[in-house]
Amino acid sequence: MKSNSKNIGILVLFIFLGLLLGSLIGEILGDKFEALKFLKTSYSIGTPTPVTLDLKVFLLTIGMSIKINVLSIFGVILAIILYKKY
Repeated sequence: MKSNSKNIGILVLFIFLGLLLGSLIGEILGDKFEALKFLKTSYSIGTPTPVTLDLKVFLLTIGMSIKINVLSIFGVILAIILYKKY
C-alpha cells in the first residue's frame, strides 16, 4: 500500500467528529446568544420512523436520521480539510 493513500475509516471518523462538534457548538451558541439563534436551527435527513421488515422468522428494524445545522456543515468542511492535511 502506498504511503500517500489514505484510510477511508479515518475520513469517516473525521466527518463524524466534524458533524458532532459543529452541531454541539451550534446548539451552545444558539442557546447563549439571541442574535445567533439561527445557528440552532437544524434540519433532519433520514427516516422519521424506523423501517421494519418482518420475515416471520426474524424482525429487522432499521432507522437513521441526521440533524444538520449551519455549524455542522462548517464542521464537515473543516474535517475534510484536516483529513487532507493529515
